Order: sequence, then structure tokens, then C-alpha cells
Amino acid sequence: MTTSSPQTDVRARQARGMSVEADLGWALGVVFRRYAKRSAQALDDVPGGPRGYQVLATAVGSGPKRQLDLAAQLDVDRTVMTYLLDDLEKAGLVERQPDPTDRRARLIVATEQGREALCDLERRLGQAEEEVLGSLEEGERTVFRTLLKRLAVTADAVDPLHNACTLAEEGLTTEP
Repeated sequence: MTTSSPQTDVRARQARGMSVEADLGWALGVVFRRYAKRSAQALDDVPGGPRGYQVLATAVGSGPKRQLDLAAQLDVDRTVMTYLLDDLEKAGLVERQPDPTDRRARLIVATEQGREALCDLERRLGQAEEEVLGSLEEGERTVFRTLLKRLAVTADAVDPLHNACTLAEEGLTTEP
């Protein structure tokens, strides 16, 4: 059995007029898969992975929120949110505090350790992003991000995404 290099295979497909690289679906899938894998590596030590990161980022960025409000905002089932918060609390990243306006509710508050961890996680995610976009020059990255954002906002208006984690998990289990 003879094996050929990926470059040889690409040239052969191109010669036959079958350039898969020209297909939008293929390109989006390959870039998404690479980003999803690399970002998962960056978040591998966060309880709950991407969901845990979203909870922490929201607790830091939006301030204290009620547990149920946080679950609704992130589209996480409330029972799943309970377990996720248990894990984040055990890791010292968040804490539950009584809500002064409703003694039955708990506010989710990022700890100092959680804020420091978020800074590190954002740095790691930035490195992952740079690695994925590394073949583009800085100006091209800016244009790419601007165009991608425009496409995403338009697509989301037509077909809103309710849970980014679900999409990411589906993307990692679906073969292109």
C-alpha cells in the first residue's frame, strides 16, 4: 500500500477540479474543530469546562447573580447548574451568598481566586485563538474577526443560538 502526503492529495483533488478547500462548509468545520479542540485544552482544568468558564466569566463580568437567573442566562438546566456551582465552589472559584432581597435565593459571586483564574483562562484562550488564526497577518485577523462577527450576528438573528456549549459539544462529536 502506498501512502501519499496530504499536499499530494490536495494537488490531486485540485487537478481533478475537486478542491474541497473551496467549500465553505469544509472550511468552517475545520477552523471550528481546531478552535474547539484548542479552547477545550485551555479550559481543561476548569470544573465544567466551557460551561464552568461561562459561569465564572459571567460572575466576574456581570457581578453577583441569583443562581436561577444565571442558569437562565446561560441556558443551563437548573439541576445541572447546581452541580456545576458545587464544583466551582469546591475549586474556590465562586461562592454562594445569601441574597439580601430574598432569603430563599443565593447569589453567585466570584472569589478573588476566581477572578485571578479568569484572567489566566482569558490569556490561555487568547493564545488558543492566536494559534488558530496564526496563518493570518494582524490586519487580516482584524478583517476576519469583523466579517465573522457580522455574519454571526446576522445568522443569530435568523436562527438564535440558545447555548454555545451545546453547539461546541455537538461540533466536537460530529464528523465533518
